Amino acid sequence: MAKKKARISEETFDDFLSEQRMLGACEERAIKEIIAEQLAEAMKAQGITKSVMAERMKTSRRQLDRLLDPATPSVTLETLRRAANAVGRTLRVELT
Repeated sequence: MAKKKARISEETFDDFLSEQRMLGACEERAIKEIIAEQLAEAMKAQGITKSVMAERMKTSRRQLDRLLDPATPSVTLETLRRAANAVGRTLRVELT
């Protein structure tokens, strides 16, 4: 019995997601996860509780939980800026 040769696709995963019209949503989710992780790490390194973080941001603990939850898609730049400032960081947004 002859073995079939495997075909190697030139398609990337980004190409696949783009064809499925999912690339933008996946990229947004990934960015949100990265930012949430960076904020959580900064909070942990500085010993900042969620309650203190929310107070520094002048928001509620519930709003902070939404910010730290990657599944919650909507976050304003102003909220991200306040969160960055609350942990002594700056927010940088750039187009590449």
